[in-house]
Parts: sequence; structure tokens; C-alpha cells
Amino acid sequence: MSRQSGSAAVEVALVLPLIVLVLLAVAEVAVVARTQLELVNAAREGARVAAISPEPADAIAATQEALGDLAEHARISVIRPHVVGESASVSITLHHRLIPFLFGGTPVDLTSRAAMRVEQ
Repeated sequence: MSRQSGSAAVEVALVLPLIVLVLLAVAEVAVVARTQLELVNAAREGARVAAISPEPADAIAATQEALGDLAEHARISVIRPHVVGESASVSITLHHRLIPFLFGGTPVDLTSRAAMRVEQ
């Protein structure tokens, strides 16, 4: 009886780190997907403002507001031509670390870009 319980303990000790690693990977994929969706939404909001406002600062402010806490780590660029019908675009780049508590994390750049036609 003790042999079986000992082998079960060894099996658990061998499999448990793999299960934890898989759970961490799934959680990190969810965090990255959520962050990417926030970037897409913020870029779209910035492009919408850039299409109706001639000031690029307005588009940057709208993008930062949509990003919330992520805005301080994001690099935002706005291209806004003054010709009606041309495309105004907003690009966002965010530096993200995958599983930062494990060996300092792996750095990744998440990016998003949105464009809309200038209306005014």
C-alpha cells in the first residue's frame, strides 16, 4: 500500500509543474488578448477623433482616455492630413512583458493601427 501512495506522490510531483505552467500560459494568453482588444478600441477611437478634428493632440487625448492606465506605457502616433477624404491614422505601440514574475518576463510589442477618412 505504501508503495502505491509513494508512486502517486512522485507522479504528482512530476506532473504538477507542467499543469501550473499550462495554467500560467493560458492566463497570459488571456491577458495579451484583452490588452490587444483595448489597443484596437483605443486606436479606433483616436482615428474617429482625428477624422473630425484638425488637431492631432485631440486624437492623442482621446486615445489616451480610451487606454486608461495603459496610456502611460503606450507610444501613440497620429497622421492627420488636411485634405478632406484622405485617411487619418492612429498607431499605438505598447511594450508588454509576458509572465513578468518568471525570470523577468519576455518583452513583446503589441501594436494596433486604425484609419478613417478626414471629414472636416
